[in-house]
Amino acid sequence: MLDLNSFINQHVIHRHSSMFLPDIEAQDGALSDAIRGKSLLVIGGAGSIGSSFIRAVLPYEPAELYVVDTNENALTELTRSLRSTEIYMPQVYKTYPMDYASQVFRKMFRQHRREKANANVSEAKEGDASVQKGSNSEAFRGDAHGFDIVANFSAHKHVRSEKDIYSIEALLRNNVINAMALLELLKEHPPELYFCVSTDKAANPVNIMGASKRIMEDLIFAYSDAFPVKTARFANVAFSQGSLPDGFLHRLRMRQPLTAPADVRRYFVSPEESGQICMLAAMLGKNREIFFPKLDESTMMSFDQIALALLKEHGMNPIMCEDEEDAISQGDSLRPRTGDTMYPVYFSPSDTSGEKPYEEFYTEQESVDLQRFTSLGVITEKERPDREKVQDLVRRLNEAFERVDLQKEDIVEILSGYLSEFQHIETGKSLDDKM
Repeated sequence: MLDLNSFINQHVIHRHSSMFLPDIEAQDGALSDAIRGKSLLVIGGAGSIGSSFIRAVLPYEPAELYVVDTNENALTELTRSLRSTEIYMPQVYKTYPMDYASQVFRKMFRQHRREKANANVSEAKEGDASVQKGSNSEAFRGDAHGFDIVANFSAHKHVRSEKDIYSIEALLRNNVINAMALLELLKEHPPELYFCVSTDKAANPVNIMGASKRIMEDLIFAYSDAFPVKTARFANVAFSQGSLPDGFLHRLRMRQPLTAPADVRRYFVSPEESGQICMLAAMLGKNREIFFPKLDESTMMSFDQIALALLKEHGMNPIMCEDEEDAISQGDSLRPRTGDTMYPVYFSPSDTSGEKPYEEFYTEQESVDLQRFTSLGVITEKERPDREKVQDLVRRLNEAFERVDLQKEDIVEILSGYLSEFQHIETGKSLDDKM
């Protein structure tokens, strides 16, 4: 049986322990101060990165953990996994299968604030017999916080999400429009900090997903006068849900061909590392800072390399196919022979829209601190964007989505008008057109 974590360490990231351990150990006291006894709300917490973030913060003993995700099954599995592990579980642990942009989410958020305010009043009454009848409203105003820490991992993260105008609208609503509604809600009862994940594709974006994340950075920074905001740009998470390497595992189980671009090299972090970098950025970052991993170019991997290593781990030998049709034909002929060690693969040049030929975590125009942490760089000195300008962009997007004749090119034009650095790569071919 494949030990996936060991495979990732040996064949993908080429590290036998987390690259962030030195900083976690050095900052143990600061992390404990930031997390212990706090109330956490994790949105999108059942996904690959969100669940890894939860596992990273739990040893520091938060008092409350609320997890929101639209995937009910994944929430159930997260709970089973946590309850089956020797890990600290807070006394208050609640999971909610809901959309963070929904009315029921807003009800839950506001009710938690009321419950916390009432608990504070009860504690005050127990400690001070002179508390007067009107103290409930005074305590509500005196303690402005609802959840102490809010971390949002709900996002469209795939370049394939820009295949047509409907998928583009869903992407921009989740990553930008609904994200602004969340920030407006948080203004009612500001947290001690707000964190959400960006992406390396936000630096000089060439696809709508990357542009949406770059706009998301401006959006959260525009609210940094209401509460501290932090984010992180990092690389591909090895075998995360929905990723191409994760797809390799599904193809192997179904004895279907493996296909991958042969000319795309990417940085990778392990699932464990993805949660750790988010924890470090959220708890140790200053307002409007962006964290990123210090990864050497020599550690970059191509997807075809990962596919071949995975086949070897399974005792299989690749059959190099000429095209997708050849790979499917070879697969159909081999599938009945379950003991056969030959396996069809098709590796081709990348030719889909929005694919960036290289990865970068920051631009030449951004100020970077490479000395503060051993394994992390920090983008600093980011100015607070004009909130009205970002809100105007959201208004224009909402108006555009009301048009029945809206095209992908119209959205690219709107985003380019806001982001001067956005240079969209269009080939007319989507990842959904490939195996």
